[in-house]
Amino acid sequence: MRAVERSLVALLLTGALSVPAAAATYFLTIAGLGGAPEYETQFPQLAAEIDKALVANNANAHTETLKGASATRKQIEEAFTRLAAQVKEDDFFAVTLIGHGTFDGIDYKFNVPGPDPTAADLARWMDRIPARQQLIAVLTSSSGAALPVLVKKGRIVITATKSGTEKNVVVFTRYWVDALRDPSADTDKNGAVSALEAYRYASRKTAAYYEEAKELATEHAMLSDNGSNTGERDPGATNGQGLAAGAFALIRSGEPATQALTDEKRALLAKKEEIQARIDRLKYQKAGMDEQDYRKQLAAALIELAKTQAEIDK
Repeated sequence: MRAVERSLVALLLTGALSVPAAAATYFLTIAGLGGAPEYETQFPQLAAEIDKALVANNANAHTETLKGASATRKQIEEAFTRLAAQVKEDDFFAVTLIGHGTFDGIDYKFNVPGPDPTAADLARWMDRIPARQQLIAVLTSSSGAALPVLVKKGRIVITATKSGTEKNVVVFTRYWVDALRDPSADTDKNGAVSALEAYRYASRKTAAYYEEAKELATEHAMLSDNGSNTGERDPGATNGQGLAAGAFALIRSGEPATQALTDEKRALLAKKEEIQARIDRLKYQKAGMDEQDYRKQLAAALIELAKTQAEIDK
């Protein structure tokens, strides 16, 4: 590889190439069915936090969020149809799915009220979008089964699991959201967080979570952005994955992200992460706990989490 080519690869991998000034980025975030009280609250909240972070850090971004009763298959397809008429070829287009997914050995399905859209549905709807640069992050259980169906040249595909058989609720989503707010996710300190930086941040945090909990990891995120239907857990120059993801900016604050948070805010974010990890461990321990004790501890942790988030939002 010539020196010029090596330099280009390095720029792409670090996300140093910028979005053209005239281009806009369109974000569609969808929170599916929770299936249990804690998830009915958690999934829409995560979607709202993504929307808030994107709006606060993108001068030329368009966001739309579907959740709860408004996230039916019909309404999702209608959102894609509307966006297909608005998005231009030079624009960037990103979709994030939050919730539960299933895989029956044939089809991946995203769980929503009413009929569930399949990976094939999602691929067909994505194909309608004119943008040459696309991202779809399927942050659900069993999402790895969707990757080979969704891959396409010019499309970044990120899944929270490596296969359809990893069926547990994923924690990757939470850390993906945190990557949009945590200055440390901006590893090249250019004031932007790329899809590749967010993926690496969330993957690292997810692995640390399972290690600290002394639990066997039940999710292994994957990324494909070169059309390969296998994807990679650790995208980089050696496997040819991560070039497009490194050039796709999710957050563009306009100043180095290291200046974005005070020490107090950093401490609150760390506290929030600890509380969320505690809640996740409780869910894993639920089967061996007294039901009343589980509910009491969960309620206390959720209240503490809400108070901490309120402090962060001040």
